[in-house]
Amino acid sequence: MKRFPTPVFVSILVAALVIAPRAPAQDNPMSPAAPARIVHFAKVDALDLAAILPDPPAAGSLAANTDLDTVLQVQAARTVEQLAWAALVDKADFFATFGAGELLGPGFTKENFPLFVELGKQANEDLRPLVDAAKKRYARPRPFVVDARVKPCVPMASTGSYPSGHAYNAYLNAALLSEIFPEKRAEIFERARYVAWGRIIGGVHFPTDLEGGRRMAEAGVAELKKTAAFRAAIERCRAEAAAAALKKAA
Repeated sequence: MKRFPTPVFVSILVAALVIAPRAPAQDNPMSPAAPARIVHFAKVDALDLAAILPDPPAAGSLAANTDLDTVLQVQAARTVEQLAWAALVDKADFFATFGAGELLGPGFTKENFPLFVELGKQANEDLRPLVDAAKKRYARPRPFVVDARVKPCVPMASTGSYPSGHAYNAYLNAALLSEIFPEKRAEIFERARYVAWGRIIGGVHFPTDLEGGRRMAEAGVAELKKTAAFRAAIERCRAEAAAAALKKAA
């Protein structure tokens, strides 16, 4: 599979973002209490969003214009292969995206990895509320809202653009997979980058949205790794992968 090369200045743009302090949100005493949420490995509500994420580029700033220019440049150069990749990424099926090209072998299927499916589900249930809170907090308009020249090739979501939920999911799964297949760590994270880049190809995210998603996943997984329950789940998934490898060999 060909990897779409990201422009060099995207890395410069991301590195230039500055974290700005914010006043804590005030609770509304009249709001009904949120339903209790099951915590599988770690409660991440106390994580400070301001410490994890910089503000997205301000509208009209050089950084915001560079973000938009990148989306437009990628759109102008989209190939049939890239359009297909963007459509695949939009479905958020990590077995399809991380299994493409047999990155983790022909046996990497839902049927062979039910424990990993459950691990991913539980990890996401612990971390996703923080991502959703960030989207609500920043409420960044999507590229196609900012500029009518952007023509998405995938469904246009109505949620905030920053941080990217698909990028968060890609890097979350990469972090989990790299614990189970440590010998493939570099290739797994390279695939995560290309999965995230599929949202730029699709015209539904800015490059800095992807960086935000990566930071959310990184901070969240760091919390999960502190717990014995998470480490035990990883060990079970490693055993599952070993069994799948033996099954393939037989």
